[in-house]
Amino acid sequence: MASTTLTLIGKPGCHLCDDARAVVTSVMADFSSVALEEFSILDDTALYEKYVEEIPVLLVNGKVHNIWRVDPDRLRNALTEATT
Repeated sequence: MASTTLTLIGKPGCHLCDDARAVVTSVMADFSSVALEEFSILDDTALYEKYVEEIPVLLVNGKVHNIWRVDPDRLRNALTEATT
């Protein structure tokens, strides 16, 4: 079972969301206890109202880690802290 959860909030057809997903999945490959969940702002009114101008948004264990772009080194450091 995952001890750390990444949540990626975006929408279909968003190139920044696709870029963020690629970084996240690449970094996740180094961490066996990390799970990824994805949500679309188009499917959830509350997420839409909260994040429409900020997608993609990446949360680590429910806390905002990044908006718009995900830096792989910063994410790797956050996951190292969260999983140790």
